[in-house]
Amino acid sequence: MKSTKSAGRYAKALLELATEQQKLQVVESNMERVLKTAEDNYDFQVFLNSPVINQDKKISVLNEIFKDFDQLTLAFFKLMTNNRRESLILEIAHAFLAQLKEMKGIVPISIASARQLDASTRQKIVDKISASVKGSLEITEIIDEKLIGGFVVRMGDKQIDASVAAQLKRMKQELTK
Repeated sequence: MKSTKSAGRYAKALLELATEQQKLQVVESNMERVLKTAEDNYDFQVFLNSPVINQDKKISVLNEIFKDFDQLTLAFFKLMTNNRRESLILEIAHAFLAQLKEMKGIVPISIASARQLDASTRQKIVDKISASVKGSLEITEIIDEKLIGGFVVRMGDKQIDASVAAQLKRMKQELTK
């Protein structure tokens, strides 16, 4: 939990610096690429978390991998590494992108369903959610056959579970009381 709070604070500082220097789009692109690199290459994650590799080596490797990054991002990586916080870089990238979306008024939501939703059902769900949310929605659709039917909407730490699987689970709990 501490690392998540720290990552949020570092992300906020980076966001403020990028805004101040008018490099928001560039830094956003850099953070997305860092996450993509970590997603595509598990060794990169191991490298960031390794206590065996010294800070100077990590800085030079980060500079080599991301040599086309903006100087603000590279200086931030150097600062993080010198302060032995390089293991937080991925969490910071996630927090940075989330805070940037919040700043832009974008609300990410996910809609999970057992099968692809038809256009009218999807639109009804989106309309209901839009009525209670300020900003524009960024919708991610997920197919999860375990739901049997219905849907689950997740928005931040809120969840609306209208799935058949959840209804069956509630019925089972009621019957076993």
